[in-house]
Amino acid sequence: MISLSKRIETILEQRKEQSLFRTLRISENLIDFCSNDYLGFARSEKLQLAIHQQCKNGYLSTGATGSRLLAGNTAFVENLEKQIANFHRAESGLIFNSGYDANVGLLSSIPQKNDFLITDELIHASMIDGARLSYATRYKFRHNDVEDLTKKLAKIEEDKTANPLLKDAQVFVAIESVYSMDGDLAPLLAIVDTCAQFGANLIVDEAHATGVFGKHGEGLVNELQVENKVFARIITFGKALGCHGAIIVGSNTLRNYLINFARSFIYTTSAPMHSHISVQCAYDLLQSDTFSNKNLHHLIDFFKRQARLNSTIELIESPSAIQCIIISGNENCRAVANTLQSKGLDIRPIVSPTVPKGKERLRICLHDFNTEEQILQIFEVLNKL
Repeated sequence: MISLSKRIETILEQRKEQSLFRTLRISENLIDFCSNDYLGFARSEKLQLAIHQQCKNGYLSTGATGSRLLAGNTAFVENLEKQIANFHRAESGLIFNSGYDANVGLLSSIPQKNDFLITDELIHASMIDGARLSYATRYKFRHNDVEDLTKKLAKIEEDKTANPLLKDAQVFVAIESVYSMDGDLAPLLAIVDTCAQFGANLIVDEAHATGVFGKHGEGLVNELQVENKVFARIITFGKALGCHGAIIVGSNTLRNYLINFARSFIYTTSAPMHSHISVQCAYDLLQSDTFSNKNLHHLIDFFKRQARLNSTIELIESPSAIQCIIISGNENCRAVANTLQSKGLDIRPIVSPTVPKGKERLRICLHDFNTEEQILQIFEVLNKL
């Protein structure tokens, strides 16, 4: 019988042969076109000083000491949840330790047996994992294809009409407002209208929209003023806010339900006070009179204009901070990324099967702290290849 160690080694070797082997890397002294720190909050001296001042004021606990349902709850975190919910124009909110925990907790607990859960085919792995844990009947619709979503919803409506046991079944639709691999936006207004037509409950992950869209970074749902038509939103703190954790915003009833049934909330130690202080200070920055994400959007437009000057560059259309250039073939894509890194530019390849074969790409994340000169360096390298 093969040993467990040998089996694991064989699986890893197969992954290497398929050019899929992952390793941890440390990128030092490279220009950041890789991180999700869209607003530069993770490196903000102003934010660091605000956090330090709050900690000096007496919030010195190094650990939460337990779950929120035991010793880990505080008035501070409950007030923070109210502040964030108000900022996103929601009735209530519940903080989770990560965006992964939030998505798994929500999607595994809300849809019940006999319910239906329809997801965009390109949703994040955390949403997929949450959906897999659900007892609901699951369907996928083609990426951003409202017509296909409509067909799925109409079919479910027929099934509910034909089966008396399904008369009280709820239907959920789960999407991202900005998709992490392409940077493209969901057709949110059309999806909202379609869900309303069929009485479906819409769940929107705003991980890559928070901080980037909305006058004060409220996200795409708030920018389009459809917050009252969305059942639940997942807002993460680890991207544009430069912190860690996430919050689900929605109704008071939703919050109470998650406290009782979201296992990723119930059975884990709460984040430490320092983490919650960091999030509060980040939101204070978003809400300040000096906040603006206009420079970020200027750089996004500048990048796209430069890309269009080279007819050989295949750019995925995106108004977000995530810009992708198609470089077909895993090895070819990795080689181009390595060349860019050798020139001091931290740009990573996204290869199949993470993305479809032939659609391998350079994933370039733009930030408020990047410059036009740094962006031009990207195209100087690409134009010589």
